[in-house]
Amino acid sequence: MEAPNFWDDPDRSNRLMKELKNLKDTVETYEGLETQYQDMMELIQMGYEEEPEEAEALIPDIRSELDSFIQTFEDIRIGTLLSEEYDKCNAILKLNAGAGGTESCDWANMLYRMYTRWAERKGYQVEVLDFLDGDEAGIKSVTFQVNGLNAYGYLKSEKGVHRLVRISPFNAQGKRQTSFVSLDVMPDIEEDLDVDIDPGDLRIDTYRSSGAGGQHINKTSSAIRITHLPTGIVVQCQNERSQFQNKDKAMQMLKAKLYMLKKEANAEKLSDIRGEVSEIGWGNQIRSYVLQPYTMVKDHRTNAESGNTDSVLDGNIDLFINAYLKWKSVGNKE
Repeated sequence: MEAPNFWDDPDRSNRLMKELKNLKDTVETYEGLETQYQDMMELIQMGYEEEPEEAEALIPDIRSELDSFIQTFEDIRIGTLLSEEYDKCNAILKLNAGAGGTESCDWANMLYRMYTRWAERKGYQVEVLDFLDGDEAGIKSVTFQVNGLNAYGYLKSEKGVHRLVRISPFNAQGKRQTSFVSLDVMPDIEEDLDVDIDPGDLRIDTYRSSGAGGQHINKTSSAIRITHLPTGIVVQCQNERSQFQNKDKAMQMLKAKLYMLKKEANAEKLSDIRGEVSEIGWGNQIRSYVLQPYTMVKDHRTNAESGNTDSVLDGNIDLFINAYLKWKSVGNKE
């Protein structure tokens, strides 16, 4: 009997090639760390051999090498915490503005920018799947995919309600305003999942693509919304070129959500795995972003915090992601 040729299966061969690239990148990162270490030790040795004045001039170079070494080492160490089944997958994120009208829609837009900036710094690609503009400004909801190694492993830490406190730019009285936005995060599971879905459990709606995600804006009803009636899960896609492609992508997302539910027999964890939040408001936030009367971003699970709110909102959120991964690694439960 002839052995199967894995390369005859395009999907499997693509996954194998991606895994090979990931392994090569890991080896190259480790080899680069070794090189950094050797360079740093050579500079230190030169310092011992030079006169005091020349040795002192080497200190900035040594400090720079050390800072770079520590950062790379920390990245590798955090990467070892990404050991769950789908951590290596791409991530699908959905932002939903809470009650508050324009204020919350503007906050959703700020968070969307924060995550896209973070992805750019990581070298990840961002693909918008569905987009709904706010009535006056901002975003009512946006679904987007972040493509890159360990994207889901990192971004699963962001699932939950995000709270903003600031002086509202939309309030003529200049009053302080509190806004809420929920973020759902799920892995983009590429393999064909064994999930049995009864067509009678689905409501499939079509609508016209609109906003930043639409390929055929206001021309054809190519966008797809699928509602799984027993669970209330809703998935949407309008980014692909045809209604059929949008339906395929939406069904892939629905299967992934249902598969994650199936893996969790404990009903107590059902809402957590779905990534749905019953109420986008007080008491449910995972993180607060306070811009007035003081500046502070604080994660309420890990107590990680930063006073540099501008930097955080510009995408520098690794402090919170890393703190979450360490927090989860020692057995903390949400």
